[in-house]
Parts: sequence; C-alpha cells; structure tokens
Amino acid sequence: MKLRKDRVAIMEWKAKWIKPQKDMGDVVPEFHRTFSCGKEVAKAVLKITALGVYEAAINGKRVGEFIMAPGWTTYEHRLQYQEYDVTKLLNMPGTGNCFTVLVGKGWYRGRLVGWQSSPAQQELQKNPAGLLVQLDIEYSDGTCTQVLSDSTWKVRESSIRFSEIYDGEICDAAAEQSAPEETEEFDGPFDHLIPQEGEEVREHERLVPKEIFRTPAGEVVVDFGQEITGYVEISVNAEKGDVVDLSFAEVMDKNGNFYTENYRSAKALYRYTCREGQQTYKPRLTFYGFRYIRVNAFPGGPEHVSPDAFTAIAVYSDIKRTGSLRSSDPLLNRLIENIFWSQKDNFLDVPTDCPQRDERLGWTGDAQAFAKTAAYNFDTEKFYTKWLGDLAADQGADGYVGFVIPDLLKADDPSTAWGDAAVIVPWEVYLAYGNKEILERQYSSMCGWVRYITEHTTTPGLWTGGTHFGDWLGLDAEEGSYKGASRDDFIASAFYTHAIMLVIKAGKVLGKDTRSYEELYHTCRDTFLRTFGECKTQTECVLALHFDLTEQREKVSAQLADMIQSCGCHLQTGFVGTPYLLHVLSENGYEELAYTLLLRQEYPSWLYPVTKGATTIWEHWDGIKENGDFWSSDMNSYNHYAYGSVADWMYGVMAGIKPVEEAPGYEKVRIAPVPDSRLEWFEASLDTRHGHIRSGWYQENGSFRYEIDVPVEAEIVIAGKTYDAAPGSYIFYSSAKKEAQC
Repeated sequence: MKLRKDRVAIMEWKAKWIKPQKDMGDVVPEFHRTFSCGKEVAKAVLKITALGVYEAAINGKRVGEFIMAPGWTTYEHRLQYQEYDVTKLLNMPGTGNCFTVLVGKGWYRGRLVGWQSSPAQQELQKNPAGLLVQLDIEYSDGTCTQVLSDSTWKVRESSIRFSEIYDGEICDAAAEQSAPEETEEFDGPFDHLIPQEGEEVREHERLVPKEIFRTPAGEVVVDFGQEITGYVEISVNAEKGDVVDLSFAEVMDKNGNFYTENYRSAKALYRYTCREGQQTYKPRLTFYGFRYIRVNAFPGGPEHVSPDAFTAIAVYSDIKRTGSLRSSDPLLNRLIENIFWSQKDNFLDVPTDCPQRDERLGWTGDAQAFAKTAAYNFDTEKFYTKWLGDLAADQGADGYVGFVIPDLLKADDPSTAWGDAAVIVPWEVYLAYGNKEILERQYSSMCGWVRYITEHTTTPGLWTGGTHFGDWLGLDAEEGSYKGASRDDFIASAFYTHAIMLVIKAGKVLGKDTRSYEELYHTCRDTFLRTFGECKTQTECVLALHFDLTEQREKVSAQLADMIQSCGCHLQTGFVGTPYLLHVLSENGYEELAYTLLLRQEYPSWLYPVTKGATTIWEHWDGIKENGDFWSSDMNSYNHYAYGSVADWMYGVMAGIKPVEEAPGYEKVRIAPVPDSRLEWFEASLDTRHGHIRSGWYQENGSFRYEIDVPVEAEIVIAGKTYDAAPGSYIFYSSAKKEAQC
C-alpha cells in the first residue's frame, strides 16, 4: 500500500466494483457468492466497502460488529474500506461457503438533505448499489487464494423492501426468496479508497421499556425512559403475514399524545411483516432518534403488546468513556447524564446536530462549540481525526469551510464560528491527547481558513461583509429572528483573531515560521480594539473577554455581570456565547454568578429542560415552554449537544482539571477547583494518556475538604494558594464561601 500526498491510501485491488444489472428501486439488493476451501485455512482476511451501507455475512454469521459500514465520509474524496479477520467464519475444507452482502442506500445514495435540495447529494444518488470485496485466504501449507467481487457474483432482492436514513426501514420476512440475477462490473471509485480511519459504529446499551401506556387519543405507546439513537429490536411469536408497525417520537405533547411534527419530513418508518413462529428482528441499515414508540400494528393488535416484545438498542461510534462528573444535586446529575447521552446519540460516525429529523448533519458550529467537552467525556481522538480529514478534503482551494462536514450544503459563503471548526477542533484534540500529528495533518487546513477570511473580508484587520449565523438562537434576538442581537462583524472579527492565534500556537508546536501570522494577529487585535470600543450584548462581552480583545477586563466583566443580573439573573447567549459564558465569569471574579446560572431551574437555564423531563440536551432553551407548548415544529430538536458544552466548565473550573498547553495530553496538569456552598459535594475524574485524575470537594463543618489524585506532576491551586505536587493523592482544606445571591 502506498500513500499519496493528500493522505489517500492506494491499495492494489484485484477485485472489481459490481452492481445489479437492473435497478431494484427501493428494494435492498443482496449480493451473494458461494466458494469452497480445498485445504485447511490458516488465515482469511476480508477487505470490503460499498456505495451505500453494507452488512456482510459468511455462512449466515455476521462479519464484524460495524453498524452502518463503511461509515460516512465526504464520498467525492474519501471512501473507507474495512478489513476483517474472518478465519473462524469459514467452513471446514471440502464444504461450501456462502458469502452474502446487503447494500442499502445509507448516506451515500439516500435523500439527504431532507429540508432543502442538495446538488452534491443528488449527484451521489445517481450511483448504483456498488460493492467491492476482496477475500484473501492463506492455507496452512503456505499457498494463497482470493475470492473477488466480479461479474460471476449473483444478486437478488432481499427481504428489506425499503431502507433509508431519514425514512426508516420496511422488511418482509414472509416474502419468498427471489431468483438470483446477474451482476455487472463497473468503473467504481478506486482512487479515493482509504482504510478505516474512524471509530466503528457499534451497538451499545440495551434498554427495556420503562412504561407502556395508552394516550388520551387511544394510541399504545412504549416509553424507554431515555432518548437514544439506534433502533428497536422486537421479539414476537406470530403467524405468517402478521405486521409490526412502529412510529418514533422524542416527546409527548402537553395533552399526553404522541408528537412527531418536529421530525419534519423524516418518515422514520418501521414496518416488519412476520414469518411463521417465534422471531426476532431489528433494522439493519438505518437508525432512529427516539424515546417513545407508538405501536400502530402488532400480532393480535396493539392491546396485546407486552414489555418483553421490545428492546431499544443504542447505536453510536465505539468511543471509550474517559470522564465522570457527579454532584450532590440530583437535577445537576441529570443534566450531566443528558450531556453524555447527547454526545453518544450524536456521535454516530460524524458529530451531528441531531439524530432524528430530516437533517442529522455534521454541523461545524456545533462541533467546535462542544469539542473540549467531548474530549473530556470520551476518547475522541480517532473520531475527530477522521472527521477533520473530511473537513480538509471538503475545504475549498481558497480555504472555504462549509456549514456541515461532509459538505452537502455547499453554501456560497462560510460562517464565522462554524468554519472555525477547522482551527478549534484540531487544537482541542491536541491539548487533550498531546499528539501533534493532528496538527501536522490539519495545519494547512487551519492556515487555509485564516487565508480565506483575510482574502474575503471587506475591511483589512477585521472580518466584515460576510454572511453569518451570528449568535445562533441567542435569546436577545429580534422577534422572528433565529440570530441573537450580537453584531455579525463583531463575532466574525473576534473569531478571526482567535483563529490566527490558534494557527500561531499550532505552528510553534510544529516548528513553523509564524512571524507573518503574529504580525497579522497584532494588526487584527489592534483594529478590533479601535473598531469595537463597546460591547452591546452578553455574547459580545463574553467573546471580548475570552479571546482577550479588551484592555478593560474589569469594566467588561462588570458589564457582563450587570447584563445578567438586570435581566433577571439569566443568560441570553446562543450557540456562540454560551460555551464560554461561565468561563469568563469565573475567570474574572464572578464565579458565584457562574454557579447561579448553572444551578438556575427557571427558564432560561441548563436545568429548566431537566425540570421538564429532558433526558438529552435540547436545541432551544425552551423547546417545551412553561405552559407545555412547543417552541416550533420546524426546528425543534430535543437531542442537540451544543449547550452541553457547559460540562467543560464543570471539569475545568468546578473540579479544576485542565491540561497545560506546554505539556498537552495531561503530561502535566493543573488542578484548581472552585467550590460553591450551594452544593454539598462535587467530584470529577478523567482518564488520560498519562493516567487517571480525580478531583473532588466536600463541605465539612463549615469548610471544604478537597481530595485530589494525580498520576503526573501537577500544579494544585486551593483557595488561591499554589502547590507543586508530585504524582500521588492529596487532601486539602479551605474555608467555605458564603452562598451567592442574585
């Protein structure tokens, strides 16, 4: 195998791309081939990919655990193939083997994007259900043979009559097996095949029903008690031709009835026609976002539904959990669990905005806002490395970065704080794991984004003249607008300056000459200070403080605090300001106010959705209003992780666990916990490349007791006093602070 300059690996494939000779429409084709092994097999390795999503089996046993393989990449530039050891799946010498592969539409040939047209996706949809298979067999005597996809393979209609990302799956297990048909070879994409780069998508938690009830409208509904991304497995004893038909929902309406309007055009179908007898079924080539299912049809009627008939299976990338947060407050603990669940539910191969409606896209703004929290919660190095590879591949020659990656939207202009994922995400991954290879891979992309802004602004030293999302969903927005009141030029120019600084930092890590960027940074910062003498919103104050774009930190901090207090002691920030809000408060002497915002239960707040029964993070602070009405049906997800970025403040300030830039990856660590008397105790822990870190504090007889475990050299700061600590366990004490009032 050799590697091109653009990091696309080229393997010498002997197999041919194959497709059905005739279009099977919505029916999922099943490719098959029989073969035999005349000798004892020492090792058998399968390399496989498809134009769509595939599920392969040898002798009726599933190959691997990868759900929705080969995953979602920017297919015009990068298509992953997988490699599996299938030695144990082959039959003994002298007996036949049957190889079958289902190929569904998946992300490749599905109708993405459902809420608007996408010329890029429409081009992909023109491709056939393509399959590429190369099975290398090594015998015990040292000889080798291959089973290759070519025109000798056959294909037939499978029992899966329809399968699509947004619209679900229909399976007819009672259908007679169709006759085999011919395949044909075609000129498929060899030049941008790459070996598996990201985490495999796997099945994880299995949830049993929490409750089965009948709604006021008379419908039978199953509540799994937790919103997940995945699907439902059914187990039934049925007669041939019986049907199980399910619908999916995130929430019930204020009258207690099933609610699906916020799925927009996503049909989320689940229809299974039974064969005779006891059987188990789950969708194989799609996924859903849901907490509730409505039973539309069931053997004997919906009234015969029993809890043991249904299991909800969570499906997401195989990321390892590394972080833990716990407190004495049950509502705060539920918020923490919601943050973890929304990350899992939206880390299905790409960092999506939501998993349920006709969208499910890798929005760059959400990704950069949440990247720091994501790396605390789970090991995301491999996950982000793959996605950033797609970002770089989709990036324009002029440095343009799209709203979503893979970039199906192909917008005319990029947006500040969205395209900035190109610089923010690589830097956060580097800080979390200490591997500078991510910066080496992405450095030209990072520079490209800064170049784009520099060359497209209408005002040198600022970013003006663009089209932006602004402080998306900020609560200070004008009536009828989704954008907060913060000025686009202010936000764009602030992020521009920040992007330059991150390029400088990355360049210094890599030993690059960064003098031109340093000059540009000083020019931009000085221009910003001259142009934006006053902050007009909470978010503008937050950005000026967080990106060091003010010479009057005390004044701007006080202004921010006054803005919060004067509007009833609540935030007004949206997607841009919220991730940094509590950080700038605690860094500038207002840590008690930061805690007040975190612990607030009334709308708007992080805990308000928890009081409304949320089990994941909402897209809107008031996705369900205080009177039970919904925010809207056109854009109202109940599983959006962006506002869950508050967890990085919990790790980094409440528990005080932060990496040190000079020793990334927690090779050295700074622990500076900031307690608050409104909580009896708080604990955080983190598994790092250098060991396990734990930091907790507990109220005890009018004082705080701190328990800290560090596996490396650490700087520990307790109540303003700094201690240099060797690896080990420590206990400290300090006086308790008075409870804050707002």
